[in-house]
Amino acid sequence: MGKRRANKSELRPAEIRRFKNLLLNKRNEILSNVLCMEDETLHRMRTDLSNMPFHMADIGSDNYELENTLGLMDSERKLLVEIEDALGRIEDGSYGICENENEPIPKARLNAIPWARYCVACANLSEKGLLVGGESVGGWDNVNLPTDYQKDDFDDDTL
Repeated sequence: MGKRRANKSELRPAEIRRFKNLLLNKRNEILSNVLCMEDETLHRMRTDLSNMPFHMADIGSDNYELENTLGLMDSERKLLVEIEDALGRIEDGSYGICENENEPIPKARLNAIPWARYCVACANLSEKGLLVGGESVGGWDNVNLPTDYQKDDFDDDTL
């Protein structure tokens, strides 16, 4: 986010404003959801202190619900970070540009995922752990196969 990139996203100012509004609305929705989950969890914890379950299954259910809520809140927190980063990219003029290839992200992808930082191909690499720090580090070029194996012997999913 430190460098300002030339705006190659081909998005018009009105489209950028629309995406900014989408991001702000999504951020508000997530914050509301997280606050609601937090309130329900804390309220339940306070009221359950006087009604402590004495059956192991009840304790297990309560622990499962708490862990599930904490997991959801963590996922929402990560999404909030992505949204904040996207808002920062709007401010610095790099919104809609793939952080790996420095090419425009298709509008259809931005409509589906307004906080997207990569084009579809680079997002797939990132999800597979083959994209680190905005650079491709995987694929066949970086795999050292024994000499008796050929690239065609494996599917990409097996590595």
